[in-house]
Amino acid sequence: MTNDHIPRNEYPRPQLVRKDWINLNGEWEFEIDASDSGKERKLYNKKHLSRKIVVPFCPESKLSRIENRDFMNAVWYKREFSIPSNWRDKKILLHFGAVDYETEVWINGHSVGTHVGGYTPFTFDITETLNADGGNTVTVYAKDDIKSRLQPCGKQALEYHSNKCRYTRTTGIWQTVWLEAVPLSSIDTFKIISDIDNNRVTIDTSFQGDTLGYSFKTLASYEGRVMGETELLLSYKENIIASIDLSELYLWEPGDGKLYDLQLFLLRDNEVIDEVTSYFGMREIAINKQKVLINGKSVFQRLVLDQGYYPDGVYTAPTEADLKKDIELAIELGFNGARLHEKVFEPRYLYWADRLGFMVWGEYADWGFDFSNLDAFARFLPEWLESVDRDFNHPSIVGWCPLNEIQGAKFKTESGDSVLLPDQNDHVVSMIYRSTKRMDNTRPVIDVSGFFHVETDIFDAHLYDQDPESFAEKFEDFKHGGKPYISFNYSDEKQKYEGQPYMLSEYGGIFWAPGETLELEDWEAGKPKTKEEFMYRYDGITKALLEHPNIFGFCYTQLYDIEQEKNGLYTYDRRLKFDKEAIKRINSGKAAIEENTDVNK
Repeated sequence: MTNDHIPRNEYPRPQLVRKDWINLNGEWEFEIDASDSGKERKLYNKKHLSRKIVVPFCPESKLSRIENRDFMNAVWYKREFSIPSNWRDKKILLHFGAVDYETEVWINGHSVGTHVGGYTPFTFDITETLNADGGNTVTVYAKDDIKSRLQPCGKQALEYHSNKCRYTRTTGIWQTVWLEAVPLSSIDTFKIISDIDNNRVTIDTSFQGDTLGYSFKTLASYEGRVMGETELLLSYKENIIASIDLSELYLWEPGDGKLYDLQLFLLRDNEVIDEVTSYFGMREIAINKQKVLINGKSVFQRLVLDQGYYPDGVYTAPTEADLKKDIELAIELGFNGARLHEKVFEPRYLYWADRLGFMVWGEYADWGFDFSNLDAFARFLPEWLESVDRDFNHPSIVGWCPLNEIQGAKFKTESGDSVLLPDQNDHVVSMIYRSTKRMDNTRPVIDVSGFFHVETDIFDAHLYDQDPESFAEKFEDFKHGGKPYISFNYSDEKQKYEGQPYMLSEYGGIFWAPGETLELEDWEAGKPKTKEEFMYRYDGITKALLEHPNIFGFCYTQLYDIEQEKNGLYTYDRRLKFDKEAIKRINSGKAAIEENTDVNK
């Protein structure tokens, strides 16, 4: 149930789809609560708020029609809605894709729940709070205090102005809000695990309500042809594991996103009580010595850094087409994947990555935390694991990376004071790595990208040297069995390479902004004077990585400019800055690590 005039009107959860839903995006009442006193003033009981906002765009964005770029300690939303008459005998759920950061929700003045975390979805059962006459009001409170350093903010600016590699903030609702009607007994969540060696897919499913005596049916198809099905009787258990033997095997591979359709049915006496649709890809990731294998083949990961920002929507893409377009823009330049940097991307982006065969690394917005404070860690771990759980079923995700450059990062405040972030706690890093592996042992995990590795499946580094000769020299010893390059030349006293697959997960960052003075002196000094000089640098440093026999991937910084950071291959509004075919030719060069696909060598 959608409306063409509603912004972001596509179904927001592509891997668990039901037919009975209502999109609540669009115009809401809105109020900025600068002093965070709204609860004391009982704004949840106030009939009207003072302003209007367009959801799901954050109030900092142009598309929200608010465009307030100052800090907002708290914000409030309110709107009316009604429930269709044919939903009256069902359970009514209210879903939020993401709200930054601490949220409480009221229905008709009654609190229905709270949520902490700005990047993961949450749901409230609002059935008992609905009015019988059909007129209902939802009120949303969101508190956002990134200066506390107790919440993640990713690349959101900690100072008033967007600066350096920190950009416009996001406060409050920034993903779709929607209603859903479900039966009292229903399918809840499921994890899909593919087994390409045995042509089998396994679905581990949980349920809500009383399902004793019900049966659970699963059906897989490919391009309309049934590939297999199974049906099991449910017992007192809250979950069940069902396996489907597939009659034909089609592999999901980079550049070729073959996907099966999946239907799940909850049955009682052969009557369908609940039905959801989904999809899956048959894909396996393995590590063999210094190679990362996709379906048994060594694949060089030609990644680009994508930070998920939009000129008019900030964190939120104006349309679903914009999500797909960013993937297509990367593919057009010869990239086969992306590092989804310092943000948990919305599920519709991952849907298109699945469809287009585009590899991605799932990250978290860990910047902004003070990791010396246990309260910050207590907030970090639950939401990170929620994000891993949310995205487990996406075949496009080929690895996880919860932390990025947390050691010794310096920045200056507006007063000019230099601030050094606290040293990382190796025990905390190890705990995060191990918790991630417990949630998902089917993918590799990078513990801390770019800085100090403690316990990691992949050894990565960051290097922004733009001189092809000195850049290549840093990896010469590694060609001949020596040590690999380690970010910022930190010694083995802090981290030790133990033969893991190696990638350079950040490099390049070559600024191209003719006529503009860049913000940082080192950015300005590193700016090429001509496009020919740019291409010389890009070609040289990329070729050094492709031709290295012990490097399995790279990630170029970055796909597009963001605000003052002008090191993209596209401008912020996605206009190409350089010759497309030249960039594609460089990125598509032959990779040494792919030359021998014998995994035993």
